[in-house]
Amino acid sequence: MSARPMHLLTFAFVLGLVGAAPAGAADAPTPIEAQSRALQRASASVVGLRAMAVEDARSAATLGRARQGSGVVIGNGDLVLTIGYLILEAEQVQLVTDDEREVPARLVGYDVATGFGLVQPLAPLRIEPAPFGSTSALQRGEALMIVSGGEDGAISAAQLLSRRNFSGYWEYHVDGALFTAPARPDHSGAGLFNSRGELVGIGSLLVKDAAGPDGPPQNGNMFVPIDLLSPILPELRSRGSSQLSRRAWMGVNCVEAEGTVRVVRVNSDSPAEVAGLEPGDRIVRIDGIEVKALEVLWKTLWAGGAAEREVTLDIVRGGTAQTLKLQSVDRMKTLKSAQGI
Repeated sequence: MSARPMHLLTFAFVLGLVGAAPAGAADAPTPIEAQSRALQRASASVVGLRAMAVEDARSAATLGRARQGSGVVIGNGDLVLTIGYLILEAEQVQLVTDDEREVPARLVGYDVATGFGLVQPLAPLRIEPAPFGSTSALQRGEALMIVSGGEDGAISAAQLLSRRNFSGYWEYHVDGALFTAPARPDHSGAGLFNSRGELVGIGSLLVKDAAGPDGPPQNGNMFVPIDLLSPILPELRSRGSSQLSRRAWMGVNCVEAEGTVRVVRVNSDSPAEVAGLEPGDRIVRIDGIEVKALEVLWKTLWAGGAAEREVTLDIVRGGTAQTLKLQSVDRMKTLKSAQGI
């Protein structure tokens, strides 16, 4: 028995496809019936996901070792797409289906550049994969459907409030992120579907500015657009990450406010800590490039050359200007993995 309420005929009306079968086609499904079936298939493609990180995982300090969320069956039914932080440094992954089966899975890939995670079930799921949609045609205000999996999985209608670039405080950036409301607390790895039951995004974050910087404050969710997956999927399957994930990492968390970027956290045993960067420091320039936004900071860091190199940071600390030299590292080399992975 599924834990998710299956009011999908209602969703078909909410998402805007109503109509009747043509005259003389009594046996043919009406548009609303076809819509309901597509949404049912979309809902059924979402599974629960539980992961346990290795004991000495760096990410355990912020994410904990035990993680829980969702994933979406894709490909030929032999892969599950999720948000990467759920399986970051994982040694165990379990998938939970609607019929309450628990299926072990192995880690296939984690892509730093997009945030996607990919696992492979070690037993047949017997679940039809979700078809991919495109975000290029999505309009502001469009009705969408969010589906989470597992024991507490649920379905809800959502509205697309904005689509814009997103820069995270943890050295992360994604172009064309999707922002929806109302907010879902069980967003991690949840599937975002359009009115045709096509997958258009994977749930990543709870945010307070879903309407955008020029809109009113509104709680919502950020989804990573599915369009970013297709170009890297073969590489993700074969190598475990895309080439874009092999990039410089400092080990610092920063926030942007009123045209300034400040350090709020320095990871222990990171290049930033070794270089002497401290919370409260304002980053003025990186490698000579003026920094007024997180996007500029991260993109300049990644575009500056090899992943492992010297990075020059001009900062202001307590009103005094300083210059620090930092030896960046390849982010992928800092991640722990279970033996055999």
